Amino acid sequence: MIKLPQTEEQLMEYIWDLKQAFAKDLLDKYPDPKPAQTTLATLLKRLTEKAFITYETYGNSRAYTPLVKKEDYFETHLNTLVEQHFNNSAFSFASFFTQKSKMSKKELEALKKIVEDQLKD
Repeated sequence: MIKLPQTEEQLMEYIWDLKQAFAKDLLDKYPDPKPAQTTLATLLKRLTEKAFITYETYGNSRAYTPLVKKEDYFETHLNTLVEQHFNNSAFSFASFFTQKSKMSKKELEALKKIVEDQLKD
């Protein structure tokens, strides 16, 4: 799966969040200054061509829905990150992440519980 440019990934975040959205809904999600409608239309066209989204036409409007699940997209790119920068070692990545991410003690405890639950299975 390809890695999207930041502008397209940001738009995908909004589409994933809304699950189905018209262009107006998407523009409303952007902070100021909002992109021009032509810019949004270009990004939506690119995502459609890349088969990340599809749309249904309602009169003169289109309702956009994701074809790619958010979890699938980020899992693919996380695995690529681990392969390319951590010698394909999930342990090295986890070690780096827990040491460098400035996690709070509460977050580390929650992560510890997740690991412990995984060890039980």
